[in-house]
Amino acid sequence: MHAPNRRRFLGAAIATAASYSRVYGANDRIRIGAIGTGSRGQYLMGNVKQIEGTEIVAVCDVYEPNRTRAKSGLGPGVRESVDHREVLDRQDVDAVIIATPDHWHVPITIDAVGAGKDVYCEKPVTHTLAEEAPLAAAVRESKRVVQTGTQQRSWEHYIHAKDLIASGTLGQVTLIRTYWYQNHIANQAAGPEIDVAKLDWKRFLGSATDRPFDADQYAHWRWYWDFGGGAMTDLFIHWVDVAQWYMDDDRPSRATASGVKALLQQRQTPDTMSAALTYSKAIVEFDSALLGYIEGGGIMFRGTKAAMRLDRSGFEVYEEIPRYSEAFTTPAPKLKETSPRDGGLDHMRNFLNCVRSRKTPNAPIETGIAAAHAGHVANLALRGNGVWTA
Repeated sequence: MHAPNRRRFLGAAIATAASYSRVYGANDRIRIGAIGTGSRGQYLMGNVKQIEGTEIVAVCDVYEPNRTRAKSGLGPGVRESVDHREVLDRQDVDAVIIATPDHWHVPITIDAVGAGKDVYCEKPVTHTLAEEAPLAAAVRESKRVVQTGTQQRSWEHYIHAKDLIASGTLGQVTLIRTYWYQNHIANQAAGPEIDVAKLDWKRFLGSATDRPFDADQYAHWRWYWDFGGGAMTDLFIHWVDVAQWYMDDDRPSRATASGVKALLQQRQTPDTMSAALTYSKAIVEFDSALLGYIEGGGIMFRGTKAAMRLDRSGFEVYEEIPRYSEAFTTPAPKLKETSPRDGGLDHMRNFLNCVRSRKTPNAPIETGIAAAHAGHVANLALRGNGVWTA
C-alpha cells in the first residue's frame, strides 16, 4: 500500500480548487483510466465504451495479460501501467474506475481523489471498518465525484420497487430475506495458467503479509481474508444495500452469523453461511451456499399486507393469502415488472453524468461505506463468537 507523497497533496489542492472548471479532452470527452483490468474491470470498461463522450486513455494492472486484453480495440495511444500512481499523475486523466481486489480500494481511492480524479470504485469500497472514516474524510475534503459499485441503485425496476414499498403497498415490512447461491464446485480450477513472470505478485499483495505466489489466492482472492470478505462483502452487500436504501436505515445494531467450510477446504471464507442483521424496525437475513446455481440471488420483503420478491430480472408482489396454509403455492402476483436491462450500464452513465454536472451520484461514498459496513459486521460475527453488537 502506497501513501501519496507531498507533491501529490500540493497538486490535489490545485486540482480541487479547479474542480468545477476542469477542461476535458477533445470534443469535451471524459478521459478515463482503468485500474484493475481483470474480468470485472473489463466489464466496467465495456460499459464506458457504450457511453458517448468518453475515452479510455490508460489501463493499469499487476498482470500483463490483463493489460493486453484491456488495451485491445482501444487504439495505439492507450498507455499501460503496473503502478496506479502513474495513472493518477497524468494530466490527461479526468476519472478512474477501480476494480482491484478489495484491500486496494481505499488506498487507491484516497490517492485518486487526492490527485483530483473522480472515481468509480467497485464494491465493497472498504476492506475493514477502520477504513471508513479516513475514506469518507478524503472524499469529502476533495469534493470529487465518487460512485460506488452497488449498481442496483441505478436499475429502473429497483427504483420502482422502492416507490411501491414506500407507498405502503406491502404494509409494514418487518422481515427482509436475502439470498445468493452460486456453484463454485464447478469452478474450483484457477482458470488459465498464470504466467508468474508477467505478474507483479508483490504489488498484488500490497498491504497483505508477504507470501509465495498462490494461484488460488490470486484467481479467487475474494475468498481469502487478506484480499476480500467472502460472500458477505461480495454477494450480501448488494442485497443489504437495497434493504438499507428501502428502509432508510443503514446502521444495524446487532448481527448474528454462522458459516462452515463444507466444500472448499482450501479457501479461508465459508462456502455455506447464514446471517441476520437487526435494524430499528426490521430484520435482514442472508443465506448463501456455493454448491449450485438453483435460484441464484434475490430478496424477499415480507409485509403486513403483501410480500415482494425482487431480483435482477424484475419483481413480483403477492397479496397476503386469506388463511394459513402449510401447502402453500405461490399465488398469481398482484403486480409484476420485468427488466431486460443491465443496470450496470445505467450506473456508469449516472457516474459520468455526475462527473459533468458535479451532482451527487446514485451511490455516493456514504452509501457505499454503509453497505460495506453491514458486510463487515456480519463477518465480525461470523469470525467471532457468532454475535456482533454496535
